[in-house]
Amino acid sequence: MPATFPRTSMTRRRALALGGAVSAAYLMRSGMVTAQGLDKVSYQTNWRAQAEHGGFYQAVAAGIYRKYGIDADIRMGGPQQNPSQLLLGGRVDMIMSNSFEAIRYVQENLPFLCIASIFQKDPQVIICHPGVGNDSLAALRGKTILVGAGGRTSYWPYLKARFGFTDEQARPYTFNMAPFLADKNICQQGFLSSEPFAIQQQGGVTPLVHLIADAGFANYNTTINISKKMVDERADVVQRFVTASLEGWAEYMKGGPAIAEANKLIMRDNPDMDQAKIDYAIKVMTENGIVMSGDATTLGIGAMTDSRWQTFYNQMRDAGVFPAGVDFKRAYDLRFVNKGVGKS
Repeated sequence: MPATFPRTSMTRRRALALGGAVSAAYLMRSGMVTAQGLDKVSYQTNWRAQAEHGGFYQAVAAGIYRKYGIDADIRMGGPQQNPSQLLLGGRVDMIMSNSFEAIRYVQENLPFLCIASIFQKDPQVIICHPGVGNDSLAALRGKTILVGAGGRTSYWPYLKARFGFTDEQARPYTFNMAPFLADKNICQQGFLSSEPFAIQQQGGVTPLVHLIADAGFANYNTTINISKKMVDERADVVQRFVTASLEGWAEYMKGGPAIAEANKLIMRDNPDMDQAKIDYAIKVMTENGIVMSGDATTLGIGAMTDSRWQTFYNQMRDAGVFPAGVDFKRAYDLRFVNKGVGKS
């Protein structure tokens, strides 16, 4: 899983160059029904198959999509793909993304938006060595931290505003953990469910893991982003896809034998994935409330609220990421979530 979501500069002109905000191909596909009478819906993930996408695979493996009349095409992402370009170019119905991208649609006046957030907490973390005084995010002020290019425009401005971090203390992160393992005084960015596990396996170090969301970072992650046209014209299909996906996530996060087939699909699509990595990811996602915490405990998996979007926008506006005056409420639609799916 990529540790950050790089900023995608997508102007209306560029979107039209990709085939139109809603291309003719999309218009034809948007009404497609399979021979079995199922509505076909495509969803593009943001990286190679992994447990962090598990609920979607569970909804396929357990027949939940088909139960709701959906023929779901879950498309695996990777380093050579840009989900936002695929969405804006009409090549896919929905994509996995985040709050940043949804608000950028509004900035560019593009007819796309976010309709659900699987992850209530952004899994972005800062990883440090134990025993050297880096026991909290506040303690990292002035310390060397390896930060990727995408992080510079997402979580890093928040950490600067919240804890007084500076650009001078940031060094490039190249997704190589050797510098971190070689120097106990260096910290680095990571994804809760991937880099800490790799560090343990490769370096024999159990690192300190600081979840930025626990410091108030309000970004929604692993979202379902979609065109406004599809929301307006195929609301019933959209609702059935969302509900089936959320039910898949409710089952997947319970773990156990019931998710074995979903994990097989994940490992089939991504041969670099194995059961140990999957088990670790499910464990830390559960322990840290990535899927089930906050609003999801009362509103169900996928929950979103006006107040949370307001908080996120205010944070990023104050950090200089977004300008003042953006009509952030155009970035999302709450009608398909908050129905209690998966809540205890």
